[in-house]
Amino acid sequence: MSKRLLAAVVTVMLAATGCGAGQDSADGPKTLKLWHYEPPESAMGVAWAEAIKQFEASHPGVKVAFEEKGFEQIQKTAPMVLNSKDAPDILEYNKGNATAGLLSKQGLLTDLTDEVAKRGWDKVLGPSIQNTARYDESGVMGSGKWFGVPNYAEYVKVFYNKDMFAQRGIEPPATIEQLTAAMDKFVAAGVTPLAVAGAEYPAHQLMYQLALTKADRGWVDRYQRYTGKVDFHDAAWTYGATTFADWVAKGYLGKDTAGLKAEDMGTSFIQGKYPIMVSGSWWYGRLASGVKNFQWGSVPWPGMTSGSAGNMWVVPKGAKNKDLAADFIAITLSQPIQDKLRDAGGVPVVTGATPPADPRLKDLVDNFTTLSNEDKLAFYPDWPAPGYYDVLVSAVQKLITGTATPSQALDELVKPYAENLANLGK
Repeated sequence: MSKRLLAAVVTVMLAATGCGAGQDSADGPKTLKLWHYEPPESAMGVAWAEAIKQFEASHPGVKVAFEEKGFEQIQKTAPMVLNSKDAPDILEYNKGNATAGLLSKQGLLTDLTDEVAKRGWDKVLGPSIQNTARYDESGVMGSGKWFGVPNYAEYVKVFYNKDMFAQRGIEPPATIEQLTAAMDKFVAAGVTPLAVAGAEYPAHQLMYQLALTKADRGWVDRYQRYTGKVDFHDAAWTYGATTFADWVAKGYLGKDTAGLKAEDMGTSFIQGKYPIMVSGSWWYGRLASGVKNFQWGSVPWPGMTSGSAGNMWVVPKGAKNKDLAADFIAITLSQPIQDKLRDAGGVPVVTGATPPADPRLKDLVDNFTTLSNEDKLAFYPDWPAPGYYDVLVSAVQKLITGTATPSQALDELVKPYAENLANLGK
């Protein structure tokens, strides 16, 4: 770790323990109302539970009132709840134009720019991590004011069942061609290769992953940051949709996956029913604790991949305890909490000097560092427009069931995207 980064981390840790303590004076005991949607057994759930303990220990008389919310629940109700007296002091929220960007544009989030500078968070978090924390006046990410603080990182990669690969003499795939060849061998042996879920994010992320193999940074920025015209029938989008439909036709994934959710996908891979799962680093902790009967590993997705800083802490505009919220954020960015997150299977945004002991975990962290340094993080396909998540789910489900052609599925992406641009005056 460089001296500059070490100094910044020390600043963060000092800020975590210095401000806001002893809030049980004239006003009586205080409560920090916290919402997040990380399961207790997940890396982030483990880390935030420890952060709560440290917060309460360093803030006598202040209690954390934590409520676990569902991801979909917060996604759909945040604009209404944050504009009411029931708003929390701090909550975990999804990043991107369609979520945090929209709330910042609506005036529902606190501008954290001065707090970030005061506590040195802009020195701790690298440029690629900052992209998803900053939004301009139109709610477009990548520049402008800080409306959130990322607390972990994530990216999509290829998880595989080492035993099933070894039984058929298949090497871990490093290219799309090798991945396709591996899946052909599994299909020939009567094994469906891919664990997929069409009713939630996994299937449309996979289609986007395929498009990314033909994309570059300019393509991503045009789509995600509105830097130029988007053609949903260009070579990359067409390859993504056509190849996805082709994979369905070849039996790489089952048509019954159209109705499955992400949890179904992950559970089936953990049970050893499928040899391959293309999904996010957020599954690492579940796999490490849940897989009992086989060896597993992971390899990077070839080329650019979905990924970014993870979800982030935001402070509602009407929060009653903004100083305490900032103190809690500082604790989650401290080295002990970031190391705890890492050791539980998460990807930290603050990297310590001592690497993890588990080689799989070291690869998980090192791969993200490489992707970030090489500018290969392409965010996520549902970010550009409000409600786009449901649009993508529907379109890709139709590719799985065969009720739409690749061209027809891509047609469904055009209108909502254009309407969002019109709303932004672009």
